[in-house]
Amino acid sequence: MKISPAKENILKKVRNALSQSVQLPFPNAEGNSAVFIKEHDGLEMKFAEEFAKLQGKFIFCTSKNEVADNLLALVTSKEWDDVYCQTPSLMQQLQLKQFPFMNKGDMHTAQAAITDCECLVARTGTIVLSAAQPSGRALPVYTPVHIVIAYTHQLVFDLKDAIARLKDKYQGELPSAISFASGPSRTADIEKTLVVGIHGPKEVYVFLIDQ
Repeated sequence: MKISPAKENILKKVRNALSQSVQLPFPNAEGNSAVFIKEHDGLEMKFAEEFAKLQGKFIFCTSKNEVADNLLALVTSKEWDDVYCQTPSLMQQLQLKQFPFMNKGDMHTAQAAITDCECLVARTGTIVLSAAQPSGRALPVYTPVHIVIAYTHQLVFDLKDAIARLKDKYQGELPSAISFASGPSRTADIEKTLVVGIHGPKEVYVFLIDQ
């Protein structure tokens, strides 16, 4: 295909520009320094505050026994009879197998799902999940209710800290999917009317264990 002289002249200038390295005019604008100031009230309080703004339900627990008691109270009050969990460590640590409502079916029939998480981002009230977790990609978004069991040592301040923790944990071999869930699923695509639960869970609970 014949190229006009004017177009060839433009392409030549572009090629020449790309072949020469240029120093960044604003090197500090590449995320090397923190933008947000960390709060002094603690990451637990910050996460709870931001998560609640996003219509998330936050429950702070001092022990694993307290988690089990609160979980049983929640399921009883909601009258759920089918809750699904495929994370062996949670099943063992919280002794979830003793509950009659656990894993009666699969995620296709469950009314709620229990998973762990990679970490929690306090500044935005965000739950960080990945495909490397036993729950996989589908379970956290498939059931109408998502229940997350997390620990205080999993709290980080900002998204930048969460990504750094993931890189350190997986030594550069990041999971095939990483998702950031900030409260229940919501969209305003339809006539700009906010609809909750259209692409994922309608309710999200975080049980945070002090550890």
